[in-house]
Amino acid sequence: MNIVDRFLKYVSYDTQSSEESDTIPTTDKQKVLGAELAREMTEIGLHGAHMDEYGYVYGFLPATAGKEGVPTLGLIAHMDTAPDAPGANVKPSIVRYEGGDLKLAGGPVMRPAEFESLSKYVGQDLIVTDGTTLLGADDKAGVAEIMTAMEYLIAHPDIPHGRIAVGITPDEEVGSGADHFDVEGFGASAAYTVDGGELGELEYENFNAAAAKITVHGFNIHPGSAKDKMRNAALMAMEFNAMLPPAETPSHTDGYEGFYHLTGMKGDETRAVLTYIIRDHDRAKFEHRKARMEAIAAYLNGKYGPGTVEAELRDSYYNMREKIEPHMYLIHRARAAFEKAGVQAVEVPIRGGTDGVRLSYMGLPCPNLSTGGVNFHGVMEYIPVRSL
Repeated sequence: MNIVDRFLKYVSYDTQSSEESDTIPTTDKQKVLGAELAREMTEIGLHGAHMDEYGYVYGFLPATAGKEGVPTLGLIAHMDTAPDAPGANVKPSIVRYEGGDLKLAGGPVMRPAEFESLSKYVGQDLIVTDGTTLLGADDKAGVAEIMTAMEYLIAHPDIPHGRIAVGITPDEEVGSGADHFDVEGFGASAAYTVDGGELGELEYENFNAAAAKITVHGFNIHPGSAKDKMRNAALMAMEFNAMLPPAETPSHTDGYEGFYHLTGMKGDETRAVLTYIIRDHDRAKFEHRKARMEAIAAYLNGKYGPGTVEAELRDSYYNMREKIEPHMYLIHRARAAFEKAGVQAVEVPIRGGTDGVRLSYMGLPCPNLSTGGVNFHGVMEYIPVRSL
């Protein structure tokens, strides 16, 4: 099976994970694709292919003769797609991009003025959505690339290699992809996630990340007799948000700049809840961001009374750089491999996370390689066929 057909097959499966679920994996539909991947691994010739009870799919390619003593290398991708945009009934198509505005089948228009990356791919075939769903290149492109690479090596036994372990995870998009990863059973001394963006990206540093839940307790009374009595929780929640730096949000930052991101809000006069994610590459600045949120909560409690504002902060993951730096050969070799393939390696910080972040802290050094995909998590997602 060629890589385009394989990718199109994978995106036909709805595998969105869920932030609201407490099951493992968070959605059973991920296991449908997981079972198919385990079957396909066996079909192409990987050994030990199976899906475990948590929905993780594993298999391995034995070393070629004379390479049995080479340490095992892992390749990892995730099968789930993000809950940030519709992910069912994906209708991909392949279009030749000749420049200018690109109208998708469902009506939306992708304009180079808004999506600058388009200008790089004039004259190339792009796999796009119809503009009503995400595509799923994050990370079914990574899954397809790993599976195709394994099929290629099996078909070309003259290429020497050590043992290669393959792992496909669920729930990466909701931060749980490494929760039940069997590092010991995987048996790799180092690995790469194939979960990056545009072709050539090579990543080994990422945000430190935390989640925050701000709960505001108010007191409601009929507005006709509320003077000096009502404490409106919704208004106090707005006051909390207004005390955060307005320019330190995702829409005003890039590169190594951190942010506070309001991801949800609900409430009324009696109770209001704000949810945030907090991000920064610099650990000291990351800790300062968390301390600022706690200080705002303390200030409002002093203003309105103890217990008015509860701030619950939970760390999600940390910058993998400190775990990769002792293993920089992984970066040097990946860079050399890109260049040998005629691709310019670009080392960029991840403005987010990936399974490799937590796996690196679990003892498996795991930088990230590009998939070729663009505009992840939205209906304008696409991937150039050449990059795939």
